[in-house]
Amino acid sequence: MTRRVSPLTLVIATVAALIGGGAVAAPAAASPAPAPGGDAAVQQTVLYYDASGAAEFQDAVAAGAAEWNAAVDNVELVPAEPGRRAEITIVATDGWPMATLGPVRPGGSATVWFGRQAVQEGYDTVRIASHELGHNLGLPDVKPGPCSSLMSGSTGGVGCTNATPNDQERSRVEQLYGGGAAAQTPAAGTVLVDRP
Repeated sequence: MTRRVSPLTLVIATVAALIGGGAVAAPAAASPAPAPGGDAAVQQTVLYYDASGAAEFQDAVAAGAAEWNAAVDNVELVPAEPGRRAEITIVATDGWPMATLGPVRPGGSATVWFGRQAVQEGYDTVRIASHELGHNLGLPDVKPGPCSSLMSGSTGGVGCTNATPNDQERSRVEQLYGGGAAAQTPAAGTVLVDRP
């Protein structure tokens, strides 16, 4: 005769074991089957960026990278220390913002051209940085689009300051960098210009 154990009993036993440092064995019939891939730890891809050429936009770039770091788990954008090769290079230009479409991989190369023309027309600098880094992470433009879509870029309007990726954008980046994607061949993307 198999004894049934409630899920609550299993949770209580597990917590007690963790707190007390002891082991509690649950009946084999009560153990749930592991989900496919459920045991695999998140393999975070670290991408280094060099904002030394971003001139007056260095703080905006750091804030844009922080938006992505807060939004996703599978990839982290880290400032490159002097002398370290960076996968993403950010440079200030006088034209419209542009970026290489990724997803860039470790050892790969992508660029963000942080265009002053958009800033002079009133577009938010942190949104520009986050949007262009989104291209490097593999997201195309979604135009026209609402302000709630980071990848709507300039079509979100001059007054739009949203620099946070929405659920679909976060999910797509998680997919692109999940499941050991860091080992894939570096992407050689096209350049996207974010002009209205």
